[in-house]
Amino acid sequence: MTSPILVTGGTGTLGRLVTPLLREAGEKIRVLSRHAHEPGDGIEYVTGDLLKGEGIEPAVDGVATVVHLAGGPRGDDEATRKLVRAASRAGVRHLVLISVVGADRVPIGYFRMKLRTERAAAESGIPWTTLRASQFFDLVVIVGRAMARLPVVPVPSGVSFQPVDARDVAARMAELTLGAPAGLVPDIAGPRIYPMTDLLRGYLEAAGKRRPLVRIALPGKGIRALKAGGNLAPDRAVGTRTWEDFLAERVR
Repeated sequence: MTSPILVTGGTGTLGRLVTPLLREAGEKIRVLSRHAHEPGDGIEYVTGDLLKGEGIEPAVDGVATVVHLAGGPRGDDEATRKLVRAASRAGVRHLVLISVVGADRVPIGYFRMKLRTERAAAESGIPWTTLRASQFFDLVVIVGRAMARLPVVPVPSGVSFQPVDARDVAARMAELTLGAPAGLVPDIAGPRIYPMTDLLRGYLEAAGKRRPLVRIALPGKGIRALKAGGNLAPDRAVGTRTWEDFLAERVR
């Protein structure tokens, strides 16, 4: 009997897109989630919490491949260390990880945490594959929605992003999951680079909101790295959907 593929974060933005692709490929899926779910359509659920170390052993039991998509603003590195320890003991043969473009170039807390997460996977002794993706369009919408609550929208000057559609990333993650361990693979980023002002202005226009945008100068090594394009992958502009496409579909 074919063993299931464990997907952490299977109910999140990326996980909700990856799991049906793996199911279409004929794979059985097990999802580790903090909340209980009824099984269905070839997907079983295990309740647990990676950061607390709860439910990990039953989640990895009998699994050959783990797709680690769970993440948050803090604690990813520690959660990943707990996951890989249990996965190693369970005999997992392939660990597939999502990370962020610029994890090794941008000295900001989140990027540094993702780099530690990558190292936890690489040092686990489990054959691994890591894909670094640029920021999802969904995140830009969340930021835009929060900024739109302000009477004036502050924007860091000189900072650009190369956001990507989560569906493009999901397709690549599914492909990597079904393949052999490949280490650190080429990045995936959206087809265009946008100044942060253009991204926020586009969101505001699509949402029918009028707010003045004010550029602000921010200090620090992290901002200098962003201004230098440390978060960009211009040679990996392989996403198929633009920000304008996304706004027309999801916001307008």
